[in-house]
Amino acid sequence: MSKITCIGHAAYDITFPLSSYPVENTKNRVSKMVLGGGGPASTAAYLLGKWDVDTTFIGIIGKDIYGEKIKQELKSVNVNIDYMEESSKYSTTLSVVIVSKKNNSRTTLAYKNPKMKMEVKDIDIKSDVILIDGQEHELSKSMMEKDKKAIKIIDAGRFNDEVVDLCKYVDYIVCSKEFAEKVTKVKINFRDTNTFNEVFIKLIEMFPNKQYVITLEDKGAMFLDGEYVSVMPTYKIDVKDTTGAGDIFHGAFAYAIANGYKLSDAVKLGNIAGALSVGKVGARNSVPKLEEVMKLYEK
Repeated sequence: MSKITCIGHAAYDITFPLSSYPVENTKNRVSKMVLGGGGPASTAAYLLGKWDVDTTFIGIIGKDIYGEKIKQELKSVNVNIDYMEESSKYSTTLSVVIVSKKNNSRTTLAYKNPKMKMEVKDIDIKSDVILIDGQEHELSKSMMEKDKKAIKIIDAGRFNDEVVDLCKYVDYIVCSKEFAEKVTKVKINFRDTNTFNEVFIKLIEMFPNKQYVITLEDKGAMFLDGEYVSVMPTYKIDVKDTTGAGDIFHGAFAYAIANGYKLSDAVKLGNIAGALSVGKVGARNSVPKLEEVMKLYEK
């Protein structure tokens, strides 16, 4: 069985589905609230654990009620949390998510203390795949440099100097459209396929000898298949909440790579998992079962 280590962000989400976005300076009584963990690396770890993969999550939480809930969620799917830090100095990152049923938009308010980083800088474990989200720069870099044989994947969702630096050390750059556009300074235009080529040319110049995937939210994902750019549309489903869809894509993608799938099939599996997730509210709550995903994958 493959062993996957996920390094990065853990948060706790409080999600309010509303009929429409609230009007400023009003009080609103909600009829439903969805609670559950979030964060790119921890959501990917949760998915992998749920899919019976030998998974370790490494990140930091506060020693508080929300941190305890995250611990229990991960343990419930047998994710190894032996290396997860509990901090007495900082609170667990908390997010309030407002989901508008009117147009399926998602608005997130999140607070993480900018000084909140893991104190441990040296963890020596061996993995088949390492998935990072850029939130623990020093530790991620150290672990990737030590574990030479592991396949390294980055979920490059946000553009900042630390994520850009970590892209140099991975085998797979799986990034958001926003990251790709900011790092390459090429605006992706779906009516002009020349921009598809331009963005990948720039990625290759900046980060040579990698595999490249750009996630496009409701439009699916594009990737470099040999010398050609391929665009794989997403699967259509009634959208309730897109929270965690990208994180779930990355978890499923890591699962596929760990199991020897070729790049196009890994993107397909990620697309299916991400698409299925938007039919439910919340990140952890919307992680699909492996059987559901494989049923569509094998069609």
